[in-house]
Amino acid sequence: MDFGAFAAIGAGLAAVGAGIGIGNIGKGAMEAIARQPEAASTIQTNMLIAAALIEGVALFAVVVALLK
Repeated sequence: MDFGAFAAIGAGLAAVGAGIGIGNIGKGAMEAIARQPEAASTIQTNMLIAAALIEGVALFAVVVALLK
């Protein structure tokens, strides 16, 4: 097995991890909005910021996996 296969596995794991993380954020946000509808805009803003940070970490992981 060459290093390209390991890079592909690493990039795939980073994408799966990001998907799971963003799914958990969405789940938590929907539960929070259901409990407090008046705070929906604040919850949505915080959710989007957290999702963007997770995407940034996932992109960094993919780049590192492909550079090795």
